[in-house]
Amino acid sequence: MFPWLTALIAWPLLAALATVLTGAGTGRPAAGLTGSGRFGAPAARIVALVGSLVEVGLLVGAFLAFDTSRAAEHQLTETHEWIPGLGASYAVGVDGVGMLLVGLSVGLVPLVILAAWKEQAGDFPRLRSYMATVLVLEAFTVAVFAARDVFLFYVLFEAMLIPAYFLIGGFGQGAQRRYAAVKFLLYSLAGGLIMLVAVISLYLQVPAADRGPQTFLTANLVNLDLDNTAGRLMFCAFFLAFAIKAPMVPVHSWLPDASENATPGTSTLLICVLDKVGTFGMLTLCLPLFPEAARWAAPVIVVLAVVSILYGAILAIGQTDLLRLIGYTSVSHFGFIILGIFTFTSTGTAGSSLMMLNHGISTGALFLVAGFAISRHPTRSQRIADYGGLRTVAPILGGSFLVAGLSAAALPGLATFVSEILVFLGSFTANHAAAVIAVPAVVLASLYVLLTYQRMFTGTVPAGLAPDGKVPDLDARERTVAGVFVAALLVLGFIPSLGLRFVDAPASTTIEQVGVSDPSPVLGTSAALRTENVITESVTTVEVAA
Repeated sequence: MFPWLTALIAWPLLAALATVLTGAGTGRPAAGLTGSGRFGAPAARIVALVGSLVEVGLLVGAFLAFDTSRAAEHQLTETHEWIPGLGASYAVGVDGVGMLLVGLSVGLVPLVILAAWKEQAGDFPRLRSYMATVLVLEAFTVAVFAARDVFLFYVLFEAMLIPAYFLIGGFGQGAQRRYAAVKFLLYSLAGGLIMLVAVISLYLQVPAADRGPQTFLTANLVNLDLDNTAGRLMFCAFFLAFAIKAPMVPVHSWLPDASENATPGTSTLLICVLDKVGTFGMLTLCLPLFPEAARWAAPVIVVLAVVSILYGAILAIGQTDLLRLIGYTSVSHFGFIILGIFTFTSTGTAGSSLMMLNHGISTGALFLVAGFAISRHPTRSQRIADYGGLRTVAPILGGSFLVAGLSAAALPGLATFVSEILVFLGSFTANHAAAVIAVPAVVLASLYVLLTYQRMFTGTVPAGLAPDGKVPDLDARERTVAGVFVAALLVLGFIPSLGLRFVDAPASTTIEQVGVSDPSPVLGTSAALRTENVITESVTTVEVAA
């Protein structure tokens, strides 16, 4: 069988090397290309783009080889000895959730490269390094979503910090980019070191007679007979590392700083892909490895998730910086994902799993389209107050931003709607109070999206933005990026089964591993059940119509 996952991990590294080497010599500029500097430096953009598109081709092959009827099982698996004395293996494989997140990681990179085509102030050697670093980060993210060995997962979890740190601090555009990069690194390293203690402790829980070259395989650690105290301590260590990455209140404060000071492309990869490692780790490691501890900690985690939902949405409304605002919206959305996971229902878990994909698409669209708007300002201002009237002079730009924003607000017909509804349904059946308290976030989301659109895209064009009142609309390259995002949001909005068939079975398996079952209907919930039936019938009708 062809090693699809290894190919998906190795190819971006090769493409990154080719990108760095392109233009490394001296001589005349490459024929047909403009710009100054060493030979072929502008061509590095083309090499990076072609490399990312070849990766998309490999992804298509992996999806074709994946059997959705067995989505709860790990497929495309490979297992090779790595450090036998330690019990660590190179073991990769994906279930339906992992497959979707690998697809998200691979699919966003060519769009980020296209969006960054003219970034780094025309400094082609710097742009070449930026794109090569993006490709390295892609390799690590694919690997971490595919890892089936806990030690391998930890190594990749920490290795991702290196390219992410340089993308924020070395290639960022904010005045405090180095501060944001160091803050991101310190938060992540602190969580990672605490998780390392838990990884070592987990190894020591395995009886000496049972330790072998594959001790750290997740499948071999799932059924360990753990003392409750030890299991709870290890769960807290893993969960803290994942909560920082997610990010979750109160360990979230690195995210707004990073999103404000990084480039829109970096923020897309950081928040839409890297941060999913946090919620993915909760779902695939915390719950199956420590089921008793997960049940024990769930009430507190649900409270923190609801706080994140409301806190992120409220602070987003008050932001003056566009990219910082989008960062806070993600704090709110990650709260929804965590809420769905820890309600321990198949509906809520499936909704959270699907929301990881949908959030990545909608927030990626917001960041990159916001970046297109910022690039049209003479000083590249990120202040919302410095814009206005863009809808009339750049209608495609305005329309793309509106669609991305409405998807973030879970408008019916767009991708995020179905996943958010599933999270609410699962929450209502398992924790009615938490769901009711979280509901106002839907209204708050509409406020921060529509208020931002009103301030930036309606009214008159400020003189500081365009003295002649003219702002260029999206060009062909930018339209391609925006068009792919809008198409994905519409397709997954009208045909959610395309994603649900990957997450339904893994969701049921996960709650079985935790040792719970879906709550049975109780008296007094007929209205809620009728609402659920109406929503289900509506979604089915939309799919049939589509």
